[in-house]
Amino acid sequence: MLSTIKFFRNKYIIALTAFIVLMLFIDHNDIFVQMDRQKQLKALLISKNYYQQQIDQTKKNLSDLQNNSAALEKYAREKYLLKKDNEDVFVVAPQIEQKNSGNKQ
Repeated sequence: MLSTIKFFRNKYIIALTAFIVLMLFIDHNDIFVQMDRQKQLKALLISKNYYQQQIDQTKKNLSDLQNNSAALEKYAREKYLLKKDNEDVFVVAPQIEQKNSGNKQ
C-alpha cells in the first residue's frame, strides 16, 4: 500500500499523467478531433475513388467519340435528338406525379 502511494507521488508519474491527459482531452488536436478527421479522410478517399472512375469513364467515352463514327452517331441521337431525313423521333417524357393539395371537388 505504501509503495503504491509512493509510486503515484513520483514527480515523473504525475508529469506523465498530466501530459497524457493534456494531449488526449484538452489539446486542440485531441483524440476526438483526430477520430473525426479520420472519418473525413475516409469519406474523401471514397469520393476521390468515385470521381476517378467517372474521369476514366469520360475519357473512354471521349476516345470512342473521336475514333468511332457509330458511337458518335449514337451519342448525337440520344443526347441531341438528331434524326435522319426519313425518320420520325418520338420523345417519351416520364410522367410527373402531382401532389393533391387536399381540396377535392
